Amino acid sequence: MTRFQNPPDGISQEALAGLVAEAVQQALTQHGALLDAEALASASKIAGHVAAALAFLPPAQRLAITSFKGAWTGLVADFFRAMADRIASDGSAVSDRVFERAPLKPETTRPTPPRIAERAADLQSMLIEDWAGEVAGSTYLEEKLRIPRSTLHRWQRRGEVVALRKGGRKHVFPLAQFVDGRPVPGISDVLLAITSPRLAWFWLSRPSPELDGRVPIEMLREDMVDDVVQAARALP
Repeated sequence: MTRFQNPPDGISQEALAGLVAEAVQQALTQHGALLDAEALASASKIAGHVAAALAFLPPAQRLAITSFKGAWTGLVADFFRAMADRIASDGSAVSDRVFERAPLKPETTRPTPPRIAERAADLQSMLIEDWAGEVAGSTYLEEKLRIPRSTLHRWQRRGEVVALRKGGRKHVFPLAQFVDGRPVPGISDVLLAITSPRLAWFWLSRPSPELDGRVPIEMLREDMVDDVVQAARALP
């Protein structure tokens, strides 16, 4: 199966993008959107590619995006402004393949990402379910993943699993960190580098600038432990 293959129905990412684009174009036309033919086609293609890309993301990345509660309108406007500036600066034209991944241009200097604590500054005031993705307590893990409570608590004491405090003394555990009933390798090393479980899971579950936009927990699930641990240790 290729990376563009959707297991449930076999439709490709490109085909799904085309279907969404057609539906969006019809909707814009029916509601009298004031766009010329080229802008109408571009808007439809953009919507199609964005929706299709989201549908084919790994679960952790989808959770990270769907948990975002910010201003989507401002975010999209910023994207288009940046896109327009980039096109204007290098003189390139928008083509039908603009959304395909292109090789990155070499840079003389790489911007320093903000400190991990700055990126996660609002976590204390947010519900765990709004930012951490799917989580579960010890009862669920024992019943569904067959992880005994004693084993789970031992992992927690040893810093081998991410446990997020919810309420008073209760803890919940992000499900994406488990494979075959065990925490993925590398969790303990990340927790040594980022001692706050909330900050650690925030970093693990989101695209990381330190890893060229890849999601650390997905990399750990693919046994890319060294890359993730080195990035965690180098965090400002």
